[in-house]
Amino acid sequence: MPKSQRLFFIALLPPQEIQDYANQVKQYFADKYASRHAQKSPPHITVQPPFEWADADVPALEKCLADFASLREPVPITLSGFSAFAPRVIYINVVRSSQLLALHADLMAYLEGSLGIVDKVGKTRSFAPHMTVAFKDLTRQNFKAAWPEFEKRELLFEFTASDLTLLLHDGQRWNIKTNFPLLSSAT
Repeated sequence: MPKSQRLFFIALLPPQEIQDYANQVKQYFADKYASRHAQKSPPHITVQPPFEWADADVPALEKCLADFASLREPVPITLSGFSAFAPRVIYINVVRSSQLLALHADLMAYLEGSLGIVDKVGKTRSFAPHMTVAFKDLTRQNFKAAWPEFEKRELLFEFTASDLTLLLHDGQRWNIKTNFPLLSSAT
């Protein structure tokens, strides 16, 4: 990838106390199952998967996201239990709500129409919102060991996502670049 191109993705981040919980689970997977890859990003719900974007065009990307966010209501989110994409991914389950599905679909259409950013894979399968706690370096053997432990584990968090977050990859990990407040109900 040329220096002038960087990797970005767009997500909803939970409040700090939920991030802390998710990070504890990620640390548990790192310690017990040697799965550390999920620690390379803050806990999040991806709404636009990673894409390459030119450094010179970041202001246009940020303006586009600010414009989109300014017209969207905050989104109620429910996290309920754990689920998996067998045999390599374990995640905190995000309940599919009409508001979340609409935000995702509208953002994808807006980015494609405004900036030509297209998630080709996302066009071929339905949106499955989730908050990953173990993936990529979770071996099949460790997945088989870990899944029974998490399959029935209870978890329930509710929050309102009030920002869209642009994350930037620095070559090692994902970092928050910019938060875009969703339309405040006060306006």
